[in-house]
Amino acid sequence: MGKTLAEKIFDAHLKDEPFAGTKVLSLDRVLCHEITTPVAIADLVWRGKDRVFDRDKLKVVIDHVTPSKDSKTATQAKILRDWARRHAIPDFFDVGRNGVCHAIFPEKGYIRPGYTVIMGDSHTCTHGAFGAFAAGVGTTDLEVGILKGVCAFREPTSIRVNLNGELPEGVYAKDVILYVISQLGVNGATDRVIEFRGPIVDEMSMEARMTLCNMAIEAGGTSGVCMPDMTTVEYLWPFIQDEFPSMEAALADYRQWVSDEDAVYDKVLDIDVSNLEPQVTFGYKPDCVKPITEMSGIPVDQVYIGTCTNGRIEDLRQAAAVIEGKTIADSLRGIVSPATPKIFNEALAEGIIQIFMDAGFCVTNPTCGACLGMSNGVLAEGEICASTSNRNFNGRMGKGGMVHLMSPATAAATAITGVITDARSL
Repeated sequence: MGKTLAEKIFDAHLKDEPFAGTKVLSLDRVLCHEITTPVAIADLVWRGKDRVFDRDKLKVVIDHVTPSKDSKTATQAKILRDWARRHAIPDFFDVGRNGVCHAIFPEKGYIRPGYTVIMGDSHTCTHGAFGAFAAGVGTTDLEVGILKGVCAFREPTSIRVNLNGELPEGVYAKDVILYVISQLGVNGATDRVIEFRGPIVDEMSMEARMTLCNMAIEAGGTSGVCMPDMTTVEYLWPFIQDEFPSMEAALADYRQWVSDEDAVYDKVLDIDVSNLEPQVTFGYKPDCVKPITEMSGIPVDQVYIGTCTNGRIEDLRQAAAVIEGKTIADSLRGIVSPATPKIFNEALAEGIIQIFMDAGFCVTNPTCGACLGMSNGVLAEGEICASTSNRNFNGRMGKGGMVHLMSPATAAATAITGVITDARSL
């Protein structure tokens, strides 16, 4: 019987199985940011265990509130900053060099096929786009990961989602994953890995695949994964070219991390996207999703384009193509946050930043702040935001605020009209 990608990674990293079904895995990467890691650091210090298992496998960033907005967030940043310096962690990204964690770490080439990755952040599943097992964990698991380089998991079963057909013009990866979540439900993939397969995924860029995997957690998934292929190799080539004689050799090596055709799945979901419309959330759960024809005309107070879901250069290009030559509605405010300095510079060079600013958008530094209602775009009670982020929980972007999730193109069109709008109508 064949094995899934997750099963292969678990087998290759297994260190111990203290209880039946609980497997302790060695870790290739422990990712850290200033919201969840300081708690783990403080506890390790209190226990007299202020050590790291391998400074080269730790990747650290200040990204959720940057620059700090008050004394509390400044203290969180200082704890992380002092810890990174104390242990001489080479890959620490402070203010000015930092970016949204799930964008900057792949961009730096830190994630590879077959890797095990943890972080104290639920959207760590983003990195599964590279054929890795990547999962968000709690404080205790993060502490153990930092100290010992291991983490215990119940071995997950897998759900295979086959995306077939031909993606219509004006429909993007964000629309696809919103539809998938609506079909699975917010608990439909609990304790499971979601494998995104099929010709639609094969044709997607790494940016689009990261969008799919980023929101696997919104269906309850432990991780979302895509099979590594030549698209993966091409993205990683600047970082791996000294390890392989050719791209073909790299691909041959990475193929070991592809699920076997006779692997067993908990569920297989076949979806033909040929007639898919742009999708928009309603209510306060990510599986509350409707086609845009049922959501059009709803007025919004803010449009937010950015986050670890849709703040990459591909996303900004999609939004700018809709925005160019137009002005946002007087009834709302528009905010754009490129996810990393590299993305910001690319958007600047391509004239995308100018397009947004000419249209009336506020363009900010890379930050997670607005997405979780901490800074740079918090909603007031009763306000509505059209957002390219990943969560529409009650109060997610501000107490009493409502969030409608959508693609960058839909968000851009909504900014122009002031109401939820299908970009294809413009």
